[in-house]
Amino acid sequence: MASSPRTPSPKLPTSATAFGLGEFVDASPSPFHVCATVARELETAGYTRLFEDREWSSTELSAPAARHYVIRGGSIIAWQAGEAGAFRIVGGHTDSPNLRVKQHPDRSSAGVAMVALEPYGGAWLNSWLDRDLGLSGRLAYRSAEGVAHTLVHVTEPVLRVPQLAIHLSEDRKGVTLDPQRHVDGIWGLGDAVPDVLRWVSEYAGIDPDALLGWELMTHDAAPSAIVGAGENLLSAPRLDNQGTCYAGLRALLDGSSTTHTRMLVLFDHEEVGSGSERGAASDFLASICERIVLARGGSRADFLQAMAASVCLSGDMAHATHPNYPERHEPGHRITIGGGPVLKVNQNLRYASDALGEAIFALACDTAGVPMQRYVHRADLPCGSTIGPITASRTGLTTIDVGAPQLAMHSARELMGVADVPMYSAALQAFLSQD
Repeated sequence: MASSPRTPSPKLPTSATAFGLGEFVDASPSPFHVCATVARELETAGYTRLFEDREWSSTELSAPAARHYVIRGGSIIAWQAGEAGAFRIVGGHTDSPNLRVKQHPDRSSAGVAMVALEPYGGAWLNSWLDRDLGLSGRLAYRSAEGVAHTLVHVTEPVLRVPQLAIHLSEDRKGVTLDPQRHVDGIWGLGDAVPDVLRWVSEYAGIDPDALLGWELMTHDAAPSAIVGAGENLLSAPRLDNQGTCYAGLRALLDGSSTTHTRMLVLFDHEEVGSGSERGAASDFLASICERIVLARGGSRADFLQAMAASVCLSGDMAHATHPNYPERHEPGHRITIGGGPVLKVNQNLRYASDALGEAIFALACDTAGVPMQRYVHRADLPCGSTIGPITASRTGLTTIDVGAPQLAMHSARELMGVADVPMYSAALQAFLSQD
């Protein structure tokens, strides 16, 4: 990326920048890599990893401002302990819509070696055409100790899904993409093209014959970039929702100790409904909170009281008003790029915000010295959702849905304002610091 331009500073100091977000995204092509990137930053800041299948030391967890994290697959929870039992939680998700590798991926058509792909999480398919794509994810393999796993990040462009030429469409207006037939990626030419799984295994440094399982996905191989005549826009893949992952991480690390426990929770599988062992609908958050309370000498009743006094800020990116399609947005609720964090409200509970939650976030934005925008989806269009309603119903936590404005959500490459990155993180930091 080019050097970071100057951006407006919120009243609350923050280390979050658009340049930093771009570096974070480029290092994190899959949910597993998001967790690895976050973990590296946490350990640099003195956080210690705990494991769910091991006993947690009450002495260690009771230390003043104890800092720990736990990873479950593509999800991660990190916290800095406070004296009181309540939690202040910033939540988000690590996954993004993309094209993922099928179980029997090797195909050929018209003399071309192909990799069979399928859409994940409402990917805006036309945006994935004619892009240089890399591969990333997790490989599970047989080792001397049993089953092991490793991450793989193929930075080179090795796949491409070509658009049909306009001359071959029936009306020269393009085609309706069939996710079964039209999104397989070109892998190579000739008889010597290797099987993709064997090639990826060797790339990752493991024996292809030891490969037992994989979660592989494509990503835009082009790096993030600061763009625009005034260098005030960030063009990057996966801003939904790595914008929140990065802003929440910087908010956790930039903030100071408080009486409550400050926590960052980043779930996998939000884009497909959160229904997994590591999604927002799982026991991950509740079980970690309970173990924290119990390891510090509390009871089950203490845990329930702590949850009743806790608040979760569900962070996910928000729709900025599209300048080419302003009529697709609710009148009177224009959301401006560079206009600050966004409170999201939906009367049918696609977002979890209520009046008390709105007040909490409004005060956080005021403390941070940043403006707050209010988003409502058009009533005649289906509204997307977040981890917010799921977290609220699963845990009973007071939950508020917020985000940062962006364009081209669910596209292979998205766009947001440079100034919105530090403003968003400062607001999250102020929320975590509220007593």
